Amino acid sequence: MLFDTHVHLNARQFAEDREETIQRARDAGVEYMVVVGFDHETIPLAIEIAEQNKNIYAAVGWHPVDAIDMTDKELKWIENLSAHPKVVAIGEMGLDYHWDKSPKDVQKKVFRQQIALAKKVNMPIIIHNREATEDIINILQEENAEEIGGIMHCYNDSVDYVQTCLDMNFYISLGGPVTFKNAPLPKEVAKQVPLDRLLIETDAPFLAPHPYRGKRNEPAYVARVAEDIAALREMGVDEIGKITTENAKRFFKIK
Repeated sequence: MLFDTHVHLNARQFAEDREETIQRARDAGVEYMVVVGFDHETIPLAIEIAEQNKNIYAAVGWHPVDAIDMTDKELKWIENLSAHPKVVAIGEMGLDYHWDKSPKDVQKKVFRQQIALAKKVNMPIIIHNREATEDIINILQEENAEEIGGIMHCYNDSVDYVQTCLDMNFYISLGGPVTFKNAPLPKEVAKQVPLDRLLIETDAPFLAPHPYRGKRNEPAYVARVAEDIAALREMGVDEIGKITTENAKRFFKIK
């Protein structure tokens, strides 16, 4: 039993074979998924996919790359959608300093607004972080995000920051990079994160694990993530699957 806590089945890359992709995931033992929406196009589709499929849920938020496009209207829209019975988190949100579409000050403002919204509706958050760790941690602390908790999605920082995240009531989610031969950081994190705060994901269609690297990722491949983490921790794959699924259900308040 596996839980892909972050997947973009709403991406255009799955438009032609979404149902088959979901079935392949089921066949691989992936019982639960959270489809993450982050803009005008992907948010409604995330909810639609969740409505149509048992044990598939949605998260709704605004991506930092597109922060410049978010207005009070979008914020209110996300707030209204948060009441949907299959929406389980607000996000993904955060900071992305790799791309330069949205200025840093705009990203920070939108990030703070979404944290405040999540606190208002009492839902956990999903964090996107690219080359912005210090600023993200500072904002989470300043906004008292520990009150709602969250997920550090596709964590790719050093072990040094893990305890800070845990202290803020956050879970650490690992994806395809933990399987890469040239990626020591996520491997070290996988060995050290407390088991009760560990989650797994694909971020499909992005970041496909070895041996699919460079190809379209899909939720069935979360099994590869579980396998490598199990090997790193010298545990059984079924045990990692069970623990991470229980963690995700607890985090997302799925009964």
